[in-house]
Amino acid sequence: MAGVRQQLDRLPADATHLVVSMGGNDALGVSSVLDAHSRSVADALLRLAEVREQFCLEYRSTLDAVLAVELPTAVCTIYDVRYANPEERRIAVTALSVLNDCITRAAAGRGVPVIDLRIICDEDADFSNAIEPSEQGGGKIAAAIVSFLTKHEFRSGRAELIGR
Repeated sequence: MAGVRQQLDRLPADATHLVVSMGGNDALGVSSVLDAHSRSVADALLRLAEVREQFCLEYRSTLDAVLAVELPTAVCTIYDVRYANPEERRIAVTALSVLNDCITRAAAGRGVPVIDLRIICDEDADFSNAIEPSEQGGGKIAAAIVSFLTKHEFRSGRAELIGR
């Protein structure tokens, strides 16, 4: 999320909409919490709660900076990782759901639509490695953004589904 504000400073003058995907690298940066030894499940959950609280604080602040640009905006969830080891995958996907909850709550609280990349990139072939989309995944994401932009009508910076 640290780079988003600098990207906003370089936003082209003719930009008409924003689709923001942020938080994945931040999640990766705190993933060591998943390997930390714990005395109990409660202890592990408390550590995860601390990560969540910090992530939510930074996400809301960054989203507010994005929305201050006053362009129609949508946000993306963090897509599920595709670790080869099924146990590592289950752990990471579970932990990411905690952070994705921050994203969906921040978006809902601000009336910002969400493009759920967890649903869009739903096959192993959508990833070139554990955390990066492949050409197929990138194509699916691009198609979802185009679909979003063509199926929503924007009024006062908020999106409404056409035909509602």
